[in-house]
Order: sequence, then structure tokens, then C-alpha cells
Amino acid sequence: MDTLEAAFGLILHWDVVTTIAIAAIFGLFVGAIPGLTATMAIALLVPTTFFMDPVPAIGAMITCSAMAIFAGDIPGTMLRIPGTPASAAYADEAFRMTQKGEAEIALGANLLFSAVGGLFGTAILMLMAPWLAEVALKFSSFEYFWMALLGLTCATFIGTGAPIKGLISLFIGLLVATVGLNNPAGVPRFTFGDINLLGGIDFISAMIGLFAVSEVLRVAASGARSLPVPQASVGNLFKGWGRLFVRYWPQQLRGNILGTAIGVLPGSGADIAAWVSYAVSRKFSRTPEKFGTGHLEGIVESTSANNAALGGAWVPALVFGIPGDSITAIVIGVLYVKGVNPGPTLFLTNPQTIYAIFLIFIIANLIMVPFGWGAIKLAKQILRVPPKILMPVILSFCMVGAFATNNATFDVSVMLVFGVLGFIMEENDIPIAPCILGIVLGPMLEQNFVTSMIKSDGSFLAFFERPIAAGLGLFTLFVWGASFVSSYLAQRRAADDPSPA
Repeated sequence: MDTLEAAFGLILHWDVVTTIAIAAIFGLFVGAIPGLTATMAIALLVPTTFFMDPVPAIGAMITCSAMAIFAGDIPGTMLRIPGTPASAAYADEAFRMTQKGEAEIALGANLLFSAVGGLFGTAILMLMAPWLAEVALKFSSFEYFWMALLGLTCATFIGTGAPIKGLISLFIGLLVATVGLNNPAGVPRFTFGDINLLGGIDFISAMIGLFAVSEVLRVAASGARSLPVPQASVGNLFKGWGRLFVRYWPQQLRGNILGTAIGVLPGSGADIAAWVSYAVSRKFSRTPEKFGTGHLEGIVESTSANNAALGGAWVPALVFGIPGDSITAIVIGVLYVKGVNPGPTLFLTNPQTIYAIFLIFIIANLIMVPFGWGAIKLAKQILRVPPKILMPVILSFCMVGAFATNNATFDVSVMLVFGVLGFIMEENDIPIAPCILGIVLGPMLEQNFVTSMIKSDGSFLAFFERPIAAGLGLFTLFVWGASFVSSYLAQRRAADDPSPA
């Protein structure tokens, strides 16, 4: 009880409340602009957190990400242009409803079930995180090695449609993580005599480059054409909420559970949760023939899943320091900067901050309803902003943010290089998420591997001698094996059933 009171004390300050409100508006704005992702919103928000205390900084990122995921539904419904990848799974379905004059029903359902899904994910975070923290206290370098490897494995084989391209992205990230002196031996690696590289590649600058600058380059390459103005008529968003909740509660509950489970899995995220949930909804629907014609069932399940995944992704981030998705990958970097080191000991040494995070999640999803209502009403004006004006402003923010990390122009150069790298990767359909996780988890993987090998005197069998380590190791190897077998069988089927000439 004392801890909960202390958590309320950390939140109930004018600066914290104001920060949360501003972050909510910013997240809604970025999420509603097609092409700008929730991860990009967080990357742009990071520089402003350098001047904040830990609680308002964390609160800003939680609120911003939740709002951005929801706001991606707005242009998806009105224009069939998803604002974020998490909305892409059901954008066509929602746009079909708009064409039938049911935009307010689709947007109202998005708003309702996004908030409910977010609260469900928060409840799981509150229940699971402390329990997992107790288990994590028993972890040694062997268990952490397997957890890091599992995170990389999931990002490569589960989080991408093309495992080979996922591996390429992962190895790029791992290569970046080896630069500098931050390795067990303390030997300069890949510095090429440049003293700026002795400290390694700055994580924040790389993130901003890969997500934000690459998007600026993509829009510039496409000619920065203005987006069409939506013609959707939006009436009463709250119409029929009770009826929707009663009718679609099985889909909502299934989406919540599936989204949270995918969010907890290291390397996944809200966009994967949305696609998987939409596919599951269609498979188990009594009227699958209605999907693709403007059917609300798939929208409810998917929008519930992608918001629930946000809370789920914080479970491995807080308990193990392993990002559940690209958003928490950036958040973990900010937590370290603020001295709030993620891990099981955080629940013992700083429980009031943990409870404050839980409360902020609840607040963010509750205020989503009024803020989301306002965003939908203003959507036409937001979507009128020409990309040729928006993108230069975003690039300016990127440069300021990269410079602010270490007050060094070298970090701006790093940001630009990674922006080009991210653009090239996306143009060749190479996913960025495995690269991000490689940068984040690479040092952890190497450190724990070397430590474990020293402990075991070079014996690989020691990685399977502890019960938890053995379980994690076998599961990781199973994922690798299952992925390769699935890929092999798919190739065999393609060879046995060639397409007609």
C-alpha cells in the first residue's frame, strides 16, 4: 500500500500530467500521418526526455506509443492508407465500411476496443511482471544468454516473412553492436582509428536514423506528393458501443489474449499481433465470406490485439531488459540513461517506479477515449498537411535529437548514415526490426556467452545443466529447427507443384 501511495505521489504532479497530455497529442498526430510509425514517434520524442525526470519521461513514451497505435486507424479507415504498420492488417476492411457510409461505426469500434485492449495488456503486465521478476532473480549468465538468443531468434524467424532477409538484418545489427571498446576483452573493434567510434555506435542516433530519416528519404524519393483529403462523414462515434461490446466480446477477448501473448514474445510487436489476430478471426468466423467486404469482426479482433501487444511487450523489457518490440527497444535505452536499469532487481530496489509505470498505462488508455474522439474530428485537417512541408520539419527534429544525445556532430553523421542504410534495407524488403534488436541485444549476448564459457571452463554442456537454462535452450533450438523444416517443406511443395507456364 505504501508503494502504491508513493507511485501516485510520483504521478500526481502538474509537470507529469502536462507531459502525458502533450505526449498524447503528439502521438495522435504522428500516428494519424500515413507512413509515420509509433516507433518513429518514440524516436522523435527521445531527445525531449533528456531534460525530464524518469517518471514523466517514461509516461511520455507510454502515452505516445498507445495513442500512435490507435491513431493509425484513422487514415486507414478514411483513406485505406494505414497510419502505422499495426493498422495495415484491417485498413482495407475499415475503408470498405467507410465506403458503405459506416465510418463512424468503424472508427468508434477502433476507439473502444483499442482502449479495452490496452487495459487488458496492462492488467497482464501488472500480474505477470512481478511474478516473472521473482523467477528472473534465479537467472545467471546461462539463462540470460538463451533469453537474448531467443529474442534474436523470434525477431528473425517469427517476426519476419522472409527468414533469410531477417538474418541479414540481424547480422547487420550484431555487426554494429561489435564496434568500440564495449566488449568483454576491452579491445578496440572496427574503429578504423577513429576515436569517435571507441565508445561504439550511439544507440539513439542509430534508431532515429533507421526509423525517421529513412522515412524522410522514402517520401522524398517518391516525390512528396500531397495526400488526398478524406471525404468520409463521421457522425456519433459512441453510437452503439454497448451493442458492439456485447456482440463482439469473444473476438475482443481472443484478440486481447493473442495480442498480449505475441507482445510478450521478444522480437514481436503490435503489427505482427494485428496480422495474426486478423487471420485467426477470419479462420474461426462463422461468416468468413464477409471478410473483405467491410465486416467489423476482424477489425475488432485486430485492433484489440495491437493495443494489447503494447503492454505485453513491456513484460520482457522490464523483467529481463529484453525489448518485446522496437518501441521498447528505444525505451530501454532511455531507461538506462535515466538510471532506471531494467531487470528483476528493479522490482526490489525501485518498486514505486514500477507501480507508477502501471498507473501511467491505465491513465493512457483511459484518456485515449476523449483524446481519440478529438483526433478523429480533426483528422481531415491533420491529413491535409503536405509531406513536402512535414518531412523537412521531421528531419530538423532528427538532427537536433541526434546532436542532443552526446552534444556531438558525429552523432548527426551516424544518424544520416543509418538513415541511408534503413532506406536501402526497406527498398530491398529487408526488415529493420531484427537489425534494431541486434544492436540492443548484441552486447548482452556476447557478454553472457563469454561469462558462461569462463564459468564452465569452455564446456558447452553447461548451457543445458541448469533447469531454466535447459528449457530456454531447447525451446530456442526448437524454434530454429521448426523454422528450417517449415522452409524446407515449403520449397518441396513448390518444387512438386510448379506453376503452369
